[in-house]
Amino acid sequence: MPATSRRSAPLPATFTIYAAGFAQGCAFVLIPALGTILKTAPYGLSNASYGTLFLPETLGALIGAVLAGRIAQRFGLVGLLRFGLLANIAALAFLITGALAGGSVVTFALFLLETACLGAGFGLTLAAVNDAATLLFPAGASAAVTVLNAVIGGGTAISPLILAAVTAHTAWWAWPVALLLVFVGAAALSGSLSEVPGTAARTASAARMPARLWWYAGIVVIYAICEGTFGSWASIFVHTDRGGTAAQGAFALSAFWGAMTLARIGFGSATKWLPPKRIYAYSPLAIALVFVTVPLMHGAGALILLFALAGVACSYFFPFSMAFAIEENPAQRAAASGLLVAALMAGEGIGSYALGPLQSAHVLTLGAIYRTSALWGVLLFPAAWWILRTKQHNAVAPA
Repeated sequence: MPATSRRSAPLPATFTIYAAGFAQGCAFVLIPALGTILKTAPYGLSNASYGTLFLPETLGALIGAVLAGRIAQRFGLVGLLRFGLLANIAALAFLITGALAGGSVVTFALFLLETACLGAGFGLTLAAVNDAATLLFPAGASAAVTVLNAVIGGGTAISPLILAAVTAHTAWWAWPVALLLVFVGAAALSGSLSEVPGTAARTASAARMPARLWWYAGIVVIYAICEGTFGSWASIFVHTDRGGTAAQGAFALSAFWGAMTLARIGFGSATKWLPPKRIYAYSPLAIALVFVTVPLMHGAGALILLFALAGVACSYFFPFSMAFAIEENPAQRAAASGLLVAALMAGEGIGSYALGPLQSAHVLTLGAIYRTSALWGVLLFPAAWWILRTKQHNAVAPA
């Protein structure tokens, strides 16, 4: 855990925040991890229908993240976190009910409700936990956010593997049931966050959202398109487009999120040898290189390795963009956090939802989409350099 000042962070609050982040990461990747299952009987979703599941998730996340600042002002950070956790509980309840209903129009409607609630939960919860992490560890805010996002990424990495193991021995919906219980537990412990200074409800600020925050949001949207393109379609690309097994597809998805998690921890602990600013600046070029290389490979092993490299390339950009934005806007912490989570989900939605119709209409193959997506990394490169050159130092510099 990141180093703090002399005042130690309350252990129950720290556990609650990082447990909620881990569970959020696990829940976030459920639909991508279920891709192969949902495209077969009894559900039989087409590419377009499967891609449509990501649309309400994106809209829900956008609405939740945009409202996060106002909710935090009225109900405090504890209230914001509770709203997010309740939305996640509702989402998993819809998913479990849909699974028990079998393949039908009602089932698809329940899955749409699940992704809508999951999106709202994601937007609210991530805005809350990212803000809370900086308050829990004020002397190492950037490190705290990086570790938090590594924990979230750990959830997304391990969730497909747990789902595959559960599916091999029992009904797949047993894993969502377990996650629902974790969210219930986090909600029960959320009151411990009230012990942390700065989490109480605040009078709404009359200050307008700084224009620079919108620049941060714009580059996070572009980054998230890349993350969504890798993360939401990795298993389908390996399994369907390249003829790998369903297990190999799940491993590719887990390799992406797992490598992202390990890289965040590794980069965060090696800042003396690997300058953070250089990693941040050059990671877009690494993303572009992986996008170009993925369609050239056909073997499942090589593709799993490449998706792991994609996770490494993507590991640094979002957490440090988040930390920079919060650091530069201490008076609008929750609003800044919410805006960047909204930007993350907007980009995730484009990278996830848009690919289904493009393939169904035979406009582009998934391989061609990966190759073309290298342009996003090329666009991010000068944007990252501009952020670094003009960064305002209003608080503690990133670790």
